[in-house]
Amino acid sequence: MTQPLYVIPDIHGQLASLEEALSRIKADGGPDTRIVFLGDYVDRGPDSRGVINTLIAGQENGRKWITLRGNHDQMFLDFLEQGRIDNPRLSKPGYSWQHHRLGGVETLASYDLSRPDHDEALQAVPAAHRNWLAGLPLYHLTDDLLLVHAGIRPGIPLEKQSPDDLMWIRDEFHAHTEPFPWLIIHGHTPLDYPAHFGNRIDLDGGAGWGRPLWPAAFEGRDCWVLTDEGRAALPAP
Repeated sequence: MTQPLYVIPDIHGQLASLEEALSRIKADGGPDTRIVFLGDYVDRGPDSRGVINTLIAGQENGRKWITLRGNHDQMFLDFLEQGRIDNPRLSKPGYSWQHHRLGGVETLASYDLSRPDHDEALQAVPAAHRNWLAGLPLYHLTDDLLLVHAGIRPGIPLEKQSPDDLMWIRDEFHAHTEPFPWLIIHGHTPLDYPAHFGNRIDLDGGAGWGRPLWPAAFEGRDCWVLTDEGRAALPAP
């Protein structure tokens, strides 16, 4: 029997929610489960540092954890590598990684930093965290599923997809209703509860905005959300 694949969507610095999600996965599948994390480990929540510490420690201890890169992880990395807080995708006037809706302030605070000073950040953020962020892959592929933070641009082969789209795309991807070669599992766009759209599943339940973090179990293309009462099927429409 094929072992389930578990998925955890956008965490956004919510360490307690991450620990609860891991507990639900352990209760469903045991301690040695395969988990794919969909990115956005940082920003908005109070303990981005703790989330990264937890994920690094799990991988170093041999957990079968695949951690993908989200757009918020990329913005944090851009700041650490280049001192940048801007991004072309942040098109609204006055928006930057330090805008109160983006959450960079909270990420730096988790490292005991009160301002976006690049030199101070390089001293405060462990090199292991910077290296881990820089090494995060952009997608994970199985026979049935393509797991990615934001989505893909329709009509473009996977190997030619833009990293920018894989981390940021919304409208063009969401508007596409035809089947993809795989069922696409993504986060990035917060909902009130995970939803199945036929050709894709959005698992982001809005943990970054204080809503629950919903882990999911997959057996082939079949999906269940893991609640405090066990599995809840997420059928195709």
